[in-house]
Amino acid sequence: MHQVVVATTNPAKIQAILAAFDQIFGEGSCHIDALSVDTGVPEQPFGSTQTRTGARNRVANARQARPDADFWVAIEAGIDEGATFSWVVIESREQRGESRSATLPLPEVILEKVLAGEALGPVMSTLTGIDKIGNKEGAIGVFTAGVLTRSSVYHQAVVLALSPFHNALYC
Repeated sequence: MHQVVVATTNPAKIQAILAAFDQIFGEGSCHIDALSVDTGVPEQPFGSTQTRTGARNRVANARQARPDADFWVAIEAGIDEGATFSWVVIESREQRGESRSATLPLPEVILEKVLAGEALGPVMSTLTGIDKIGNKEGAIGVFTAGVLTRSSVYHQAVVLALSPFHNALYC
């Protein structure tokens, strides 16, 4: 059984990670251990570089806290060019996989608040009345009428980041 340390306690992120690992390695083949760690970046990262750095820092801090795991996984959401997206970073002892998620363009009214210093999650919670929306469907769920959710978009990115770990062409 693979021991997987996820560098988050966010249910939407954990659900995506567990589903992806189950699909790639087989259902029940992984034990997920959630851990809150520092990102080393602002609560609301801006730009691809800062967001990727946050994910890499999460993995490094999770790895330091739980060095005996088989995998360390982080998802960091950010804002870039008027859209929200995330970076997924997965490490094992031997290698790293990374993937950027799909992007969701944000309306100006939300971007103005985020650019003024508020994080996207609290802005969306205030506008929608959905408490802790970032732990649920997220902005993606709201703007796609539930067709996609935060977790479903993360899931795809986690599967892509896992590709080096099960594909012999990477080895």
